[in-house]
Formats: sequence, structure tokens, C-alpha cells
Amino acid sequence: MAFPERFSNLPDYAFPRLRALLSDIEPGLAPGESPMILTIGEPRHPMPGFVAQVMADSLPELAKYPPNEGAPELLSAIGGWLDRRYGLEVAPDRLMVLNGTREGLFNAALALCPETKAGQQPIVLVPNPFYQVYAVAAAAVQAQALFVPATPATGNLPDYAGLDRALLDRVALAYLCSPANPQGAVADREYLETLVTLAERHDFLILADECYSEIWRDAPPPGALQVATAMGLPDRVVMFNSLSKRSNLPGLRSGFAAGGRAQIAQMRRLRNYAGAPLPLPVQRVSAAAWSDEDHVAASLALYQRKYRIADEILGDIPSYLPPEGGFFLWLPVADGEQAARTLWAQAGIQVLPGAYLSRDVDGINPGAGFIRVALVADADQTRAALTRLRAVLYDETGG
Repeated sequence: MAFPERFSNLPDYAFPRLRALLSDIEPGLAPGESPMILTIGEPRHPMPGFVAQVMADSLPELAKYPPNEGAPELLSAIGGWLDRRYGLEVAPDRLMVLNGTREGLFNAALALCPETKAGQQPIVLVPNPFYQVYAVAAAAVQAQALFVPATPATGNLPDYAGLDRALLDRVALAYLCSPANPQGAVADREYLETLVTLAERHDFLILADECYSEIWRDAPPPGALQVATAMGLPDRVVMFNSLSKRSNLPGLRSGFAAGGRAQIAQMRRLRNYAGAPLPLPVQRVSAAAWSDEDHVAASLALYQRKYRIADEILGDIPSYLPPEGGFFLWLPVADGEQAARTLWAQAGIQVLPGAYLSRDVDGINPGAGFIRVALVADADQTRAALTRLRAVLYDETGG
């Protein structure tokens, strides 16, 4: 049986590629040392203490079909958080719950990307490097994915405003992640205002991936929907967030989308046919988590402590950029794959080559000279791992 050609040019996913890269190497560990896996963005901070009780109390509701768009109590809790966090009044019909943000980021393209734009194949703008679901979503709707460099030269954010105007007229969707995965850059209000203005001028929709919004260094990042609403253009943005990073609940698979009524109605319509609603016990836990800020503040303090540890250990390395948000370090190296092999062989540390999060464009991969390091372990483990990493990659080889 033939398979769709639109997926044929997708590279293998990052983690299978990493396993293959390291398959011939035994981790180099001193007696008493354990491997340090700093690849996947899986938070390891404590989850909120109320989760188990709320889940247990609501287990009888597994006998009921849950509302597809979200229980009223959960939509109300999300709306309350959006008001507290961004000063946004978002009615329930402008919200829908998700099985994590990945579901929404993919299905938004299915629901909202037109078959043509300006009489041609539509374009989906993707920052490069990027979260890989963006490219798969573009392929699924048979749009042209345009990978736009997000490098230190552009502030580690894509310069969409610098694109040719004829190309922008064909853009249907533009993905943006802030704080950015993997670089930790934050889109400020000026950047977001420019992007929203561009979307209005060229009639495209911004899909704002903000799942790291509650992990930041100095100040809470602005939101794309917040900025668009202040500009009177809320229909230009659909924002996505989840409890995976904010509340250390990646296994709960609970997130949401918020945007204009027409956009959310179209996404809900697709979900009625093809989506899987969250079980009611999951929705009850989610409502409790969105309503509580104490556990978020405690987790944020732990991440900010790890920022300081990273700055202390790595801050004098040339081209080191402290992340503004999120929980990844984007470290410069001569070659990301070789650095990953060296770290595993000499220190038993697993990191992700930056090229696995990027695409070659005109023969250049903007992630090739970087590794991504996840700051998800506790402070002591982070200090130990970064100290070993520095000794192997920078003090001995010069990076």
C-alpha cells in the first residue's frame, strides 16, 4: 500500500535519531555516578499536592461521557486564569480544552488553514529551529512550510516582518513559540505588535504556542492574544497553553486554546468528529490547577534558581546566552552531534543535538552548532551535570 507523499520528506523524530546516534557508545561514568538525561522537556518538579485527592474524588465520573469542548467549570477556571494573568475577558465560547497543546497546534492547521491563499498553495510560517509538530501540521494540510531562521542574529525569534511581501500574501498561518523552544527567547510587546500588524495587513492567523509562559527569568512574558486584543484584533491570534510545564503535569495531557469566536467554533467543529475529550476526572484536576497560583510560584522559584546556577557555571563561555524563559539551555558548540556523543561517552550526560530541532534551508541548518540541555532536574543535579558538561565540552576541548 502506498503512503501519502506529503509526509515522505519528514525526518525521523529527534529522540529516535538520538538513540541511533548514541547506540554504539557506553556512557562514561565514574564509580557511583548515574547517567544524566537532559534531553526531554519533562518537568520533574513536584506536582500540586491537591491532584491525587481531586482525581480520587472525581473517579465516579469516568462513567460519564465528558463534554467535548470542556466542562463549564474548567472553561471558567481557564477564563479566570486568563483574566488574572493577562487581563483578558475571554468568554467560554472562545475557549476549548485540549489533550495537551500538541493536539491543538496540529488540529488548528486542519481546521483553519484554507486550501489556497491568493490563488496559490498556502504558506505556513515556521520558526527554525522549532517544535516539530508545526511542520507536520503544515504537511497534513498540504501547505508549504516556510522555515524562517530564528538565530542569535535575529534575537532567536523569526523575522517574519523581513519576508518578501508577495510571500506574506500567501501566508495562511504563522507559528510562534514564546518563550521559545529551544532558545529561551521571549517575544516582547513590540515584536508581537509588529507581528499582529503584519497578520492584519496580509490576512493570516498567528498560532501562538505559549506553553512555557509561566517559566521566566525577570518578568512574565506578554501574550500574543493579550497584545492582539489591546490592538483591537483578537481574531488574529489563537493561543495555546497547558498544565504540562506550568503545573508539572505533563502526563495529565491537559491544555487549552483561546482565540476569536469564529476560529474556536471551527476548531470545536472538527473536534466533535475527530477529537478525544478529556476524561472528567482530568478536567476536575485541571480546573483546580488553573485556579491555584501557589504551586506555580514555587516551581518558578526553582527554575530561577537553576538559571542562576547555569549563569554561574557557563556564563563566561563565548556566545552563551542566558535564557529569558522556558527551561532549556541552547549552548554553542562546534558540532551538536559530536558534542552529544562526547558528553555521553565521557560524562554519561545525554543532550539533544540542535540540528534535530531544525531544518536545512539552502544547505544551512541553524541548529547544527548548538545542543539543547533541559533544566528539569533538581538544583543539585543540575549543578553537578552542568559542571561535568563544562569540563568535557569547554574546559578541555574549548567547545
